[in-house]
Amino acid sequence: MPLIPLEDNFDDVINKAQRGLQISNEDLAKRAEVSAKDLAAVKAGEPIYAVIRRVARHLRLNPTTLEAHARQSWYPEIPVFPRGFAMFNTPFGDMTVNAYLVWDPKSHEAVAFDTGASVGDMLSIIEADRLRLRYILLTHNHPDHVADLHNLTAAHPDAEIWAHRDEPVSHPRIQYFDEGVHFHVGSLAIRTLLTAGHSPGQTTFFVKGLSWPLAVIGDSLFASSVGGSPTHYREQLANNRRKVFTLPKDTVLAPGHGPLTTLAQEKQHNPVFC
Repeated sequence: MPLIPLEDNFDDVINKAQRGLQISNEDLAKRAEVSAKDLAAVKAGEPIYAVIRRVARHLRLNPTTLEAHARQSWYPEIPVFPRGFAMFNTPFGDMTVNAYLVWDPKSHEAVAFDTGASVGDMLSIIEADRLRLRYILLTHNHPDHVADLHNLTAAHPDAEIWAHRDEPVSHPRIQYFDEGVHFHVGSLAIRTLLTAGHSPGQTTFFVKGLSWPLAVIGDSLFASSVGGSPTHYREQLANNRRKVFTLPKDTVLAPGHGPLTTLAQEKQHNPVFC
């Protein structure tokens, strides 16, 4: 199976941080003591490493890991779940989006996280493993994450659909939760953590009972990057640090885009957080 590319290039990380911190190109070039031409080149994806390091310091990014990102010298080691976990990466326009299925192998009860662009493969696994879909839990309501909600709910009309109350979803069966709600699927326990910033009710679902602790993080952050937020960037970073980066160090992070990663790896390699 081919590796899923990182969601963001190094220039995406720079642009997200600059936009979120509301620093103009002129101001950033002046602070970093680089030319406007070199800054424009870096922001367009040209890996001028000296400029990248200078700019990083003024965007609260780690210069060393941002340079490593620009050199494409790191990709996360992908953790393996022997059973009870499946990831689905589906095309949506010019990008791909992830959805997840988690289940208790003993009770065969399952929970879906988001739908991605298509739930065809998810439905096939549910049928093949004779799973009973108890819940559909939505990280947030952006179109790429709920694009195939109708087909999933039509195939499993008894499944409860839940999202944070600040993420309204147009579906007659939707129910809403506040932060701190727990869901149980067989022997699995799922806790909701509000990691708002990318969207008002962006939720991380922390799952215990699998081979590894699992955090389904939506667009809160990605491997070596962070979800975009032009208006609530600082809030997003603060929520991630307080609620995601305090989880057990062996937690697997399942983002809305890009490959799986782990909390331990992001603490070492994510220029936004390390």
